[in-house]
Amino acid sequence: MSTDPGHRASTRERGPAPRSREAATTTGALRAVRPVPTSTYRLQLHAGFTADDAAELIPYLARLGVGHVFCSPVLQASPGSTHGYDVVDHTRISEEIGGEEALRRLADTAHVHGMGLIVDVVPNHMAIPTPIWHNRALWSVLRDGPDSPFADWFDIDLAGERSVLIPVLGRPIGAVLADGEITMGTAGIPQADGSVREETVVRYYDHVLPVAAGTEHLGLADLLDRQWYRLAYWKVSDEELNYRRFFDVDTLAAVRVELPSVFDATHATLLRLQGEGVIDGYRIDHPDGLADPRGYLRDLERATGGAWTVVEKILEGEEHLPGDFPCAGTTGYDALWRVAGLFHDPHGALGLTHLWQRRTDDLRPFEEVAEESTDLIISTSLWAEIERLTTLIHRICQEDIRLRDTTRRNIQKVVVALLGSMDRYRAYIVPGEPAPGGERAVIEQAAARARMRLGEDEDVVATLELVVALVCGDEVGSAGRTRSADRDEVVVRFAQTCGPVHAKGLEDTAFYRYSRFVAVNEVGSDPDRIGVEPDELHDHAQYMLRTRPDAMTTLSTHDTKRSEDVRARLAVLTEQPLEWALLVQDLDRATASLRGDRVDGAIELLLWQILAACWELPGSGAAPLDAERLEGYLLKAMREAKSHTTWTEQDAEYERQVLELGRGALENEEVARILTDWTRRTAAVQRTAILGQKLVQLTMPGVPDVYQGNETVDLSLVDPDNRREVDHAAHAARLARMIEGAGPEGIGDEKLWLTHRALVLRRDRPDLFQGREATYRPLPTTTGHAVAFGRAVGEEQVEVITVVTRLAHGLSQRGGWGENWIALPEGRWRDTLSGAEHEGGMVALDALLRDWPVALLVRAGSHTTPTGAIPALDARTLHDTEDDEQEQR
Repeated sequence: MSTDPGHRASTRERGPAPRSREAATTTGALRAVRPVPTSTYRLQLHAGFTADDAAELIPYLARLGVGHVFCSPVLQASPGSTHGYDVVDHTRISEEIGGEEALRRLADTAHVHGMGLIVDVVPNHMAIPTPIWHNRALWSVLRDGPDSPFADWFDIDLAGERSVLIPVLGRPIGAVLADGEITMGTAGIPQADGSVREETVVRYYDHVLPVAAGTEHLGLADLLDRQWYRLAYWKVSDEELNYRRFFDVDTLAAVRVELPSVFDATHATLLRLQGEGVIDGYRIDHPDGLADPRGYLRDLERATGGAWTVVEKILEGEEHLPGDFPCAGTTGYDALWRVAGLFHDPHGALGLTHLWQRRTDDLRPFEEVAEESTDLIISTSLWAEIERLTTLIHRICQEDIRLRDTTRRNIQKVVVALLGSMDRYRAYIVPGEPAPGGERAVIEQAAARARMRLGEDEDVVATLELVVALVCGDEVGSAGRTRSADRDEVVVRFAQTCGPVHAKGLEDTAFYRYSRFVAVNEVGSDPDRIGVEPDELHDHAQYMLRTRPDAMTTLSTHDTKRSEDVRARLAVLTEQPLEWALLVQDLDRATASLRGDRVDGAIELLLWQILAACWELPGSGAAPLDAERLEGYLLKAMREAKSHTTWTEQDAEYERQVLELGRGALENEEVARILTDWTRRTAAVQRTAILGQKLVQLTMPGVPDVYQGNETVDLSLVDPDNRREVDHAAHAARLARMIEGAGPEGIGDEKLWLTHRALVLRRDRPDLFQGREATYRPLPTTTGHAVAFGRAVGEEQVEVITVVTRLAHGLSQRGGWGENWIALPEGRWRDTLSGAEHEGGMVALDALLRDWPVALLVRAGSHTTPTGAIPALDARTLHDTEDDEQEQR
């Protein structure tokens, strides 16, 4: 079906949703909720943790200092969903999380405590559940075809029978039919009004599909041939899938939210709840999958009256969110890699590379690994998208005499090369509008890289120029031909295909293959980029203030490959690459008898990094990594890498050997001794990175998000590991104890206390942190091991100062702070973490950072000081543990 955003109702009249909050609550008068959050706290809602469970947390989150609660998708998802991104019904709040009344109770409780409610929105796709009737819109389309009221909802072509591929059969359909595995019968299908209607259905084990009217009397084979869907072998999907989906997930069908009627229907419930004062803002999932992200955001802005909205846009390198996107900004992956990189030593990259090359015999740069991975994805799980684009462009050429000699083979070759050469998720070009210069440059640069891959064949080069012109919406072919349904669709569909190719090739394949230093194998990050200089962070912070001061910042999300603390603990590898290489040798020797002949160096290096980063960290309170969690992670890592085994074609022997090595290493006493000793020797450096990156994130420009449980040390791996139950009650008890005056007992308490002090400060003084009037001023130090910045309002005096230690091992090697100092503005300053006070001027860093490797300073005697008592400390100094390490050497 042609995707033509050109017919969007751009002048749609949709007034702002009302913002009344006059509804009475059972818990007291509602407090004012700021339209822009001072911070957010992400909660994953599901049947095991409902909206009512979240409401019980509100007093703790308010005491922690949280501004808004940020919930995973709340609309009705597939039965048993643990994440909510597989929406099946936009008309109701998920029954599993308690339904609309529970969500209202959560919002009311939050509002009473002065907190708002942010919800995650999934505009790009809906689930194809089992059975499908849970998604009434899709059920209607499969049963009634073009006559369905939902016929325009999905990005499919209902041109004739067998229009929609349903690839769920375990074997080719001929074999399945011959063995009688497909049957006909009746079933009670729930209706929108709550009633149940008996319908004729087709069954294949747990799968239930509708039957088109007038075909019930046919024999089974003829009946299946006359449906609006084609029941097929699951392996067919890679080549013949004919609906757009989320990445390569066949069970998530794309929705055409660019159509006003679809936008209205899919957003009505959330907008109604916003108008009634329940919802206060939005996080938009994967806008790059939409036909016109900018147009969608404009529609949303009109519909919400400009509610605070952030988008899950992954910016690559120095890419910026287009200035005409009407939203607060991104969800913060652009901040994540810069903040984390501040604690990485770029000089360690060479040693880590040498270790990688010795262990794997792979001398290729990451760029080549990424290219190979992308080519694999294009030629396998995303080949159906390539075929669809190729067919579309070939049809355009066949209909234009001046283009007719362009061959299908060359078109396909060019499409593959151009998609594989994109260095970001997409360019933003809208049919009927001139391609912006920056967006055109993205395509042209990709074309230049593609040309190097394609060679100098003049016919292929001419085809490349043709495809680039079509993708950019330029005139090409017969004079004046720039617009048609097909040409518009090329612009849109190419952009929509870039994201899946980039994400699946890079993040979900190459990142799992190239395990040189996995702390930078992260969403939005670059495995080739180790280390961020302080000036780079300062430049980014000041750019945020100029452009999108209220964008979100983050360190951990439900999509990160490893939690912020796992990555922070690995930062020490960049400072001690030689020591790490020797440790790997020791681990190899300790597990020699456990290692099968199929275990490769890449998966081994990944295993040792995960064990080192998740090993018990004294004083953290984090749950130790057990065999079940490790095996689940290793299994996912192996299959995502696709080097030896995949999700669809497993190599059982390879997987068995890797899992046995992982399990055996966990149980090996010598491994335990080695990793415990490593943890002890590097604990001070790990502590510095854990606390430092958190404080920078919480006080830099932007709205900081705290992922559930990450207010204290959390050693989680990729989903579903990061959706494990969080012991909020324990965290609340620890926070209460410290507020009452007890000192932190270890790194877990220190991070919790730091998070509390920073969030309360942001809540008490939003003027220092929000909007363009809140300024950011780098402060001078005499060493690159200390990074400092101040926050103020406009040109007024600095009121809050952040100071963090970076590259702590190198600092220790130089003998500590020595005579180094920081220039504090005049006045008296109080450290909200330690309670110590300092006079402004030249302050010795050794005195300022004696007990904590970080400081959060507020101007003493001002109303800036956050509420709550300062606890006495039971803190270690940085140098004690480093001295122990030197003694060991």
